[in-house]
Amino acid sequence: MPGPEKWQIILGSAVLLAFATPALAQHVVLDAPSLLPPKPKAGPPAPRAPTAVWPRLDPGSVLCKTEDDLSRHAANMIARVSGGEQQTADCHAIAQPVGVQIVSREGPGRTEVKLAGQDGETGWTDVWLPDKPPPR
Repeated sequence: MPGPEKWQIILGSAVLLAFATPALAQHVVLDAPSLLPPKPKAGPPAPRAPTAVWPRLDPGSVLCKTEDDLSRHAANMIARVSGGEQQTADCHAIAQPVGVQIVSREGPGRTEVKLAGQDGETGWTDVWLPDKPPPR
């Protein structure tokens, strides 16, 4: 009969063998071309977006006929929140992005602009239009 030291070696080897066999089975390689679909080839890179017009009014921006209309529009915004009486103002929201030329500035919230391509219509907006376009 082997000594106690040999039993420890045999038992240790059996334990290692028991753990090694499942570990080797985890390295399965599927190298059959018919089992996996081929990877699609990369196409050409997407074209860059055209440079945006600047300065511009984006959809939702407000354009008023006069500076007084812009003041009434601002007062109407406050009146809606507080439940006060509203005044009529000749203003409308911009539906599509439109390029503009800045005619004059009366502070950061009052800018007179001339719309591009629409008979040169001028109006007032409360949109801040910095000289340089915002970073993308």
